[in-house]
Amino acid sequence: MELDMKRLPRHVAIVMDGNGRWARQRVKNRVFGHRRGAEGVRTILTCCGDLGIGYLTLYTFSEENWNRPVAEVRALWGLLEKFLRSELPEFLKNRVRLRHIGDNSRIPPKRLKQLLDVERETADLDGVTLTLALNYGGRQEIARAAKLFAADVAKGNYSAEQMSAEFFSRYLYDPKLPDPDLVIRTGGEIRVSNFLLWQLAYAEFYFTEILWPDFGRDDFLEALAEFQRRERRFGRTGEQVKNSQVPPEGFAADDWHPWGS
Repeated sequence: MELDMKRLPRHVAIVMDGNGRWARQRVKNRVFGHRRGAEGVRTILTCCGDLGIGYLTLYTFSEENWNRPVAEVRALWGLLEKFLRSELPEFLKNRVRLRHIGDNSRIPPKRLKQLLDVERETADLDGVTLTLALNYGGRQEIARAAKLFAADVAKGNYSAEQMSAEFFSRYLYDPKLPDPDLVIRTGGEIRVSNFLLWQLAYAEFYFTEILWPDFGRDDFLEALAEFQRRERRFGRTGEQVKNSQVPPEGFAADDWHPWGS
């Protein structure tokens, strides 16, 4: 598939949906589907590295996922342990930098330690930044950021008048993570499910019926091709976009990327 390498997204975020349904279609339990889905992460991560896409964020475990059966929740955290252990050599080889966003307070202590250890080992690598959203909720992230800012105001560090969208972003889980240019959701559902609610304000969305374990390199390339068929206006007219590369009002020059690259 022919892609314009100058118009690739800088940051792709994915809601990896459909593992359970994929397993049921094969008369297997849901954990089997999650296991197969974890294998697909390497395919998409490798593709991002090959294309020079700098950031990949995966919705790995939401705060709402704690409501699932206990055995499934336990298995999901076990899969994270296996994924980090098996993929670390690949991260080092391909210079992948691992990060995570979410509330650390409910992440099982052993998994959190392992996660932080891998983050430290890959902190200085300069390939794809892979961010795992773990025990994550978009509303919860926004509420947390508001509380942190309010605490700073109470301490006299800032005044309420200093608040702006750009300033507020400093209080997110990872302030240095650029907003996603493209959000992909597999599995046929058309909703965001509390994922990156603040960050996806100007993201392009791509929904597909393909279940996550079946979502491969060609499917990812098709999503990128569809992204390149879009005109990203950021509130402006199409004519303004064609005639100017100046960032729209409210976008810093260093952070605004009309095509994400």
